[in-house]
Amino acid sequence: MSKTELEENLRATFDRAAASVPPAPDLMTRATDGARRAQRRSYVATGAAVGAVAVIATAGFALGGGLGGSTTPPPAATTPAPAVSSAKPLAVSEQLAGTWRPLTMDGFNGLKMARPDNPTLTFNSDGTWTGSDGCNGISGTFTIGQRGEFTGTAGAQRLIECANVPHTAVLQAARRIAADQTTLKFYAGDGREVAIYARAR
Repeated sequence: MSKTELEENLRATFDRAAASVPPAPDLMTRATDGARRAQRRSYVATGAAVGAVAVIATAGFALGGGLGGSTTPPPAATTPAPAVSSAKPLAVSEQLAGTWRPLTMDGFNGLKMARPDNPTLTFNSDGTWTGSDGCNGISGTFTIGQRGEFTGTAGAQRLIECANVPHTAVLQAARRIAADQTTLKFYAGDGREVAIYARAR
């Protein structure tokens, strides 16, 4: 049998086999629908897989502390700072202001003697001072530094002898003072205590 005759016999056999198969008009429809359902299932599975990967990646990022896998400890709890009082201590110049009476004076022992006037000193906020030595009115000026550095000068005065209290000598010898609400102390340049006064008013 020639090649051409063999091909014709095979073609005729295929045609008879095809004619014997019952017709199925919805075969293509079912095939198409099946392909679409398979494609949708593929999309759903792919979306679920992507979502799962995203969740795992997010959790890993959060647990790992971000890129690099380093962990950052939570900020330490801070203890609130104690309340600070807004009240300021009085400056030495403010503590000095007012009237004072002598308690002790280096080298002078006559403070308890009777006199016409009370021996006092009054320091004013304008840098002047006034007072009495027990017999005479006296006055002068003074300066005071942030740390109690002190200089005092005395003006001209009348001198009536009556065991005068030497306020002016104290002020001229003093180079530093220390004052609080009740006590005023004068110190010489070498640290020696020159006099102590008590607040009169």
